[in-house]
Amino acid sequence: MHRDLGNHRKSYNKKSLTEDAISDNPMELFQKWYYEVEASQTIDEPNAMTISTLGLDGFPKSRVVLLKKYTFEGFIFYSNYNSEKGKAIEAVPRVCLSFFWPIMERQIIIKGTVEKIAKNLSDGYFESRPEGSKLGAIVSNQSSVIPSREVLEVELKKLEKKYKGKEIERPDYWGGYLVKPVSMEFWQGRDNRLHDRIRYTMQSDYNWKIERLAP
Repeated sequence: MHRDLGNHRKSYNKKSLTEDAISDNPMELFQKWYYEVEASQTIDEPNAMTISTLGLDGFPKSRVVLLKKYTFEGFIFYSNYNSEKGKAIEAVPRVCLSFFWPIMERQIIIKGTVEKIAKNLSDGYFESRPEGSKLGAIVSNQSSVIPSREVLEVELKKLEKKYKGKEIERPDYWGGYLVKPVSMEFWQGRDNRLHDRIRYTMQSDYNWKIERLAP
């Protein structure tokens, strides 16, 4: 098998990113960009982000998860704590998040530390989920090997009967993570591959250092 993709090229010329147009806190710029991509109504899930962890096997691994909340403190997503991702985070609580919004010709790359959020916060979000999603979180022993799809379907039907008319409580092995950024890089596509790259780095006094990087 062989296919040469060398001629696939795109010109980037929609926006620019200059120092006089940004704030001292990267979360404010994140919010601005997020609002803009959301308002464009051109991306089904603008909150989809790639999270990279260092696995127990020594290999990095990336997968897409959904951002569910962001504040000045950081980024919150939810997962099974016993999953491959959860075990990797427990062993090495440092991750990289990345957002890619091609319609805006923008990327955001975030390095940060990870911690579990408070149980009551995970409870609150779990309660807001549709019943099927709640049962799905209980049924799936995430990342484990299973013999067939049918196993999941059978277990789901059992749980539907068990919890019919009853409250579905959040299992202890499922909940939220907070990623606290230590570095945030904003990438804006530009002509001739001379892209704008602005990096914020957290300093010991909790202020952000702002630098421009070569494309």
